[in-house]
Amino acid sequence: MDTIKNTDTCIFNTYARIPVVFVKGEGATLWDDQGNRYTDFLAGIAVASLGHCHPAVTKAIADQAATLVHVSNLYYTEPQAELARLLVEKSFADKVFFANSGAEANEAAIKLARRYFKEKGDPGRFKIITMAQSFHGRTMATLSATGQDKIKEGFSPLVEGFVHCPLNNMEALKALADDTVCAVMMECIQGEGGVVSVDPDYLKAVRQLCDDKGILLIFDEVQTGMGRCGTLFAHELFDVKPDIMTLAKALGNGLPIGAMLATDGAAKGFSFGSHGSTFGGTPLVTRAALEVLKIISHPDFLKDTRDKGTYLKDKLTSLMANHPSIKAIRGKGLLVGMELDGDAGGIVTQAMKKGFILNAIQGKVLRFAPPLVITREEIDALVTALDGLLE
Repeated sequence: MDTIKNTDTCIFNTYARIPVVFVKGEGATLWDDQGNRYTDFLAGIAVASLGHCHPAVTKAIADQAATLVHVSNLYYTEPQAELARLLVEKSFADKVFFANSGAEANEAAIKLARRYFKEKGDPGRFKIITMAQSFHGRTMATLSATGQDKIKEGFSPLVEGFVHCPLNNMEALKALADDTVCAVMMECIQGEGGVVSVDPDYLKAVRQLCDDKGILLIFDEVQTGMGRCGTLFAHELFDVKPDIMTLAKALGNGLPIGAMLATDGAAKGFSFGSHGSTFGGTPLVTRAALEVLKIISHPDFLKDTRDKGTYLKDKLTSLMANHPSIKAIRGKGLLVGMELDGDAGGIVTQAMKKGFILNAIQGKVLRFAPPLVITREEIDALVTALDGLLE
């Protein structure tokens, strides 16, 4: 079977694929069809946070697949109910809506924010403020919400009602926050935007502004949530709580699941029939996600993630002394960005030849988002390889 030929012939050409065919994974290691071994520092773009084929998650999937896969949301199922209960227990939220992806979770958040004010008798509030360089998805509403022009090309007219604001600019936000705004939607750390963090004081001021004006605050934690930044949710690093939060990616460790969480107050925007999803929260995916959440939310696991994140960041920072091409190292936990003074794509290509999987974003930023089970020895090996490549 010619996998590359069949893919290029039969699948839409929407991805610039690297010509490697992966056939097996275990922990932070992947193997291709030629038997080559790679250490994964991308984790399927912050998805396989427990590594590939984690035994506890694999067992949960197999057991549930042999028991019950799907019945629709017209009925109750145990894994879905238990996952929702645990998410509520471990977060600010009171209610959960399950979807299939981060984009769908963000769509649900957008719809909830708008309908919340319609239900309150204030239909004039419909605008949502998002941040420049943000990324919220590729559906029509979520790409309209995204603060990057490059993903919007060719899709006009966009969905109305979104305005973009520079990150960490409180005066600009205040100027936009008029009585037509229903929500501010933002990432605490912009992953696709270059691993750029919000300023802690700014985030607190945003929360206060939303409280003062009765605006809902939405945190997109699709990439930063589920332990990626060293706490279960990234906003915990800043001691600020949202009204609505979205999750996906690592929640299923590779199975497609998204979740929108909200306070009881915000959740009043939805009622019977106002939103739904055929495959949202099936027994199969919620059983896997339940196992993932139990493991990642353990305090010892999160501490280990923080420690390894510090180790990775320190090791990458140590390269700056000998490599002036490195302009900045930033990030939290095991979501780290290395900004270069030139194209980062070449480093990604060369690193793959050395057996390391990386990712380039915004042209000049290397993104490191390895499985949270990555070892210090694997980090050391990567840093040694980068030391040579950056020459």
